[in-house]
Amino acid sequence: MKNHEIDYKIYGDDMQFVEIELDPNETVVSEAGSLMMMDDQVQMETIFGDGSGGSGGVMGKLFGAGKRMLTGESLFMTTFTNAGHGKRHVSFASPYPGKIVPMDLNQLGGKIICQKDAFLAAAKGVSVGIEFQRKIGAGFFGGEGFIMQKLEGDGMAFVHAGGTIHKKELLPGQVLKVDTGCLVAMTSNVDYNIEMVKGIKTALFGGEGLFFATLRGPGTVWIQSLPFSRLASRVFAAAPQAGGQNRGEGSVLGGVFRMLDGD
Repeated sequence: MKNHEIDYKIYGDDMQFVEIELDPNETVVSEAGSLMMMDDQVQMETIFGDGSGGSGGVMGKLFGAGKRMLTGESLFMTTFTNAGHGKRHVSFASPYPGKIVPMDLNQLGGKIICQKDAFLAAAKGVSVGIEFQRKIGAGFFGGEGFIMQKLEGDGMAFVHAGGTIHKKELLPGQVLKVDTGCLVAMTSNVDYNIEMVKGIKTALFGGEGLFFATLRGPGTVWIQSLPFSRLASRVFAAAPQAGGQNRGEGSVLGGVFRMLDGD
């Protein structure tokens, strides 16, 4: 194996975290800000790119890190290495309610394509890059379709998603249409495209967006029931507007605040 061989355990139900066990000199790499806790003698280091070793010099590392900016991610990633003599543990938590999905890239064809914000952590040696769709229209009109992340290697990687995760095996030629935000990840053999919703009334008044992802098998796909963008939009819609209290709320506390406010 080119990648470090790590053991892990996932805790929790809807607010999960993954605990990774590191043997001496083993390393795991993660997105900045994913750390939950770590044992003593685990050394943390900020690096350009993913530390996979396939960047080809300083300019290659800069170019690889720069491409990550297209997905909205940081130029830097963080490595955690066991510098002690015994086993040590480091844990990473999801940034919002949902599930953490462990993926053994060695059993998934060596490559996974996932949403740009789905990656959580991976064994050192896993390459974290970007995947360009063949059809430019998917990027300009699909929102989340054109630029996605790709995880390549033969080690363990961990992705996170919102709500419940559904793993679906597609048969050759089988087509699945998915809301673009609900697609978490897929194996590299799945044919993926963005299509516009047919019918002007459905597109304008259906409330489901103008585009959906069309996935054609064979291959494996992972679907999430609650994309973070959908959760955020509902929270924003329910939040008080213009910096004041939401005067449409009918709770007792709402009435107290209105009295204190002079209403």
